[in-house]
Amino acid sequence: MATDYDAPRKTDDDTESIQALQERVPDKMSGVVDVDDADNPGFELAGQDLSDLDLDVVVLPPQEDEFTCMSCFLVKHQSQFDHQSDLGPICAECSA
Repeated sequence: MATDYDAPRKTDDDTESIQALQERVPDKMSGVVDVDDADNPGFELAGQDLSDLDLDVVVLPPQEDEFTCMSCFLVKHQSQFDHQSDLGPICAECSA
């Protein structure tokens, strides 16, 4: 017998009432972050306007034991060096 995998499947959960489904729908305030929540310190929600914040990031240049792979353009440790190509060093992941 052929099975239509695209057809909707009926289970026992499909018999719930509309009121029961509406009770499970989160209310409009469920997306509000509790400021006293200690589990999420310092995280910002997506969609907030952060244009007035100045973010200071310290960018370090590649160290003596690092190289920039010319295939993936990531800074890698010398232990990940595989070979030297015409363009420059290639890491072991890119050469695989």
